Amino acid sequence: MAKLSVSETTTFRWSFEEDVKNYAAAGIPAMGVWRQKLSDCQEVEAIRLLQEYGLEVSHLFWAGGFTGSDGRSFRESVEDAKQALRLAKRLGASCLVVYSGTRAGHTYNHARRLVRDALQELVPLAESLDLVVALEPMHPACAGNCTFLTTLEETLMVLDMVGSARVKMVFDTYHLGLFERIVERIPELAPRVALVQLGDTRGAPTIEGNRCRLGEGILPLAEMVASFASAGYDGYYDVELLGEEFSEADYPALLVHAKESFARLVGAASISPKAESPPQ
Repeated sequence: MAKLSVSETTTFRWSFEEDVKNYAAAGIPAMGVWRQKLSDCQEVEAIRLLQEYGLEVSHLFWAGGFTGSDGRSFRESVEDAKQALRLAKRLGASCLVVYSGTRAGHTYNHARRLVRDALQELVPLAESLDLVVALEPMHPACAGNCTFLTTLEETLMVLDMVGSARVKMVFDTYHLGLFERIVERIPELAPRVALVQLGDTRGAPTIEGNRCRLGEGILPLAEMVASFASAGYDGYYDVELLGEEFSEADYPALLVHAKESFARLVGAASISPKAESPPQ
């Protein structure tokens, strides 16, 4: 069954404590926890708040930078990711989102090997914790200092190199929704997707990563959700809204809109002819 989550980046100005209380008040059942916000709240208190308000954790983000692009060594990045996995377990998250890091002067082959080696090292811990590591590709215009994985083919290549069901991918509609034949490809991708993130845009993604409210842009959100439904995806749909439009947004109203938009998307998917069977 499709489950709604909201990423803490959506309510950028709020603290972790404010996110928990306001998400619960809005009837949002789960949240994507941002390590940066969590660091401002004691972990024990954070867990207590989540339990008190009955919020699930769809995912924890982020770890990675395995290519050294953020100034850390390979070993430092891997150890940080292991710490993040343990934290994700304590929070009750189902997956940890990771970014590869940029090429950082490496050849593509070497960069891929570094990411493969890091992910393979994380697999035993993920297995013992019953968690999934979710590798996120990004649109080339937005990848910046986060990742060199900017196409589905590159991302799937890394997943194949790792060769573990404990390592999957994040499907962010903002980053991937304008790729050619993307709706048709979802049945192929769905078994390898750990988390679907919902964002919309009024134009092609840019370096600023500006998004718009769900349903007010040009992305085929209903078609993508219907395709995921037909493929049997039953994980979280995490609403992630970023950019200039939301810098001064009325967050309570934004949460209501996100919840209503999700309900419409899931409702449309349940009655869409495309949801009856995946494309052949």
